[in-house]
Amino acid sequence: MVATKRKRRGDLAVQAKKPKRNEKDAKSLSKSPVKAEEVEEEEKDRIPGPVCKGKWKNKERILIFSSRGINFRTRHLMQDLRMLMPHSKADTKMDRKDKLFVINEVCEMKNCNKCIYFEAKKKQDLYMWLSNSPHGPSAKFLVQNIHTLAELKLTGNCLKGSRPLLSFDPAFDELSHYSLLKELLIQIFSTPRYHPKSQPFVDHVFTFTILDNRIWFRNFQIIEEDAALVEIGPRFVLNLIKIFQGSFGGPTLYENPHYQSPNMHRRIIRSITAAKYKEKQQVKDVQKLRKKEPKTILPHDPTEDVFVTPAEKKPIEIQWVKPEPKVDLKARKKRIYKRQRKMNQKVNSGNAK
Repeated sequence: MVATKRKRRGDLAVQAKKPKRNEKDAKSLSKSPVKAEEVEEEEKDRIPGPVCKGKWKNKERILIFSSRGINFRTRHLMQDLRMLMPHSKADTKMDRKDKLFVINEVCEMKNCNKCIYFEAKKKQDLYMWLSNSPHGPSAKFLVQNIHTLAELKLTGNCLKGSRPLLSFDPAFDELSHYSLLKELLIQIFSTPRYHPKSQPFVDHVFTFTILDNRIWFRNFQIIEEDAALVEIGPRFVLNLIKIFQGSFGGPTLYENPHYQSPNMHRRIIRSITAAKYKEKQQVKDVQKLRKKEPKTILPHDPTEDVFVTPAEKKPIEIQWVKPEPKVDLKARKKRIYKRQRKMNQKVNSGNAK
């Protein structure tokens, strides 16, 4: 079959012209089998990448960022979470004066539907917001006992981008507010299947345990030989404050009755130390008052001298002769040493002359 061209106005069919071959094209055709052989040899040595047979359907994206005023430990924790969660995105620090509702707009601009926001107060208290943007719900936690990946005592390791297993305490299913938090944590911390930045391996576990009305987060490596667990990090404790119906606000669904604010905790500690100081001062005042009180004189008891036996009186002796002075042996040795040193100096000076 020969390619033909049709004119718009006429019915005649005209044969299309064949493109002319240049000298360069001829040379490239001659060299093409040589290049093909080289490419085949290179492909033999290559290690094939992981084969993705499925389709990426779960388009969960998490925005992880913080407010201004965080310390170095919070910054390292935030970087660790970004490293462990390949479906996360980063953003610049938010000003403290801005209202939290602005975060919903930031999530919309970044095309994220979940958010982890670290809020620092007084440069010593850290709060974490977990939110489903923009409709909610959201939860506010106080973060305590932070340990990052960089610490030497956490010796575990895992592949970057691998998908984690999520292990939850059975207590999450007993109460309604914990079951809501469980669903929120699953949607945030689980890496979507067939995500472009994820690896098709499962080699670590995120554990969420409830103890002392707090949620304890741990990250463990799964060792293949005996299925033992070695902690990787980071680790932190989440103390629940409130659960809101909306994203970063709205009606309160649950308020933790066991929560104690850091300001109240520091106030109690100061009051305990002040009470100890006051107690010491009161003891000192009582002792001073006792010293100033007049001593009570008891009457003489005649039975006190029943067992007292009088001692024999020794005769008084008067010395009429002056006693001989005691010989000081140390002073005598010093004088002898000085004489010997002077004699040695004289002898040495005479030999020199």
